[in-house]
This record gives sequence, structure tokens and C-alpha cells, in this order.
Amino acid sequence: MANFFILKFMEYDLKKIMRNRGIEEHGKVQKYIDSKVLEYCAPKVPKDNNLLINSGKEHTTIGDGQVKYRTLYARRWYYMPAKFQGAPERGNYWFERMKQQYKKQILEGTRRIAKGG
Repeated sequence: MANFFILKFMEYDLKKIMRNRGIEEHGKVQKYIDSKVLEYCAPKVPKDNNLLINSGKEHTTIGDGQVKYRTLYARRWYYMPAKFQGAPERGNYWFERMKQQYKKQILEGTRRIAKGG
């Protein structure tokens, strides 16, 4: 019975540490990552009238860890090659290309937040 209380105390302590560092589910770190993904992807997303870019903002709940672009053509433009206005910056696989370019900055920002700095 004593071991049960020790484990519960440790579990509570771990949750408190995670919350203080912002690394819990829907915490500061995840909100930062989601926001940066949307920000850094925006210049890479195919653009005609901003519907696809805006769908990312409208359908993403910051902190969920899932950035969602929802239009009738989002999947097609993510995977299928086309001649996009603003290419080569705007085009297919915008998340993958954003990740290659900004991964280090996002990771550094998450470290700063988790350390409390």
C-alpha cells in the first residue's frame, strides 16, 4: 500500500514538473510549435486567394499538435505537382520543406520555453 502512495506522489510531481516547463499536453511548448508551423508554412503553401492558407489557421486548434489544412483541394496540392504561382517557394510538400528550413529554430524555441527562458 505504501508503494501505491509513493507512485501517486511521483506521478503528481512529474505532472507538476511537466506543467511548469510547458511540456504537458496542450502546453506552452506545443502551442509554440503549432503556431510556428503555421507561420513558417504560410509562405510555402500554394496561394491563389488565401483559402488554403486560411484553412490552416481556421481548422488548427493551437496546442493540439495537429496542423490541419482543410479545403477540397488541400490534399491534391500537397501531393500532386503543379505550376504554382510563387514557385518554387510555394508548392507541394510545404510542411516537409518548412521542416527542412526551420527545424533548428523551432527546436531552439521549444528548448527556451521548456527551460523557462
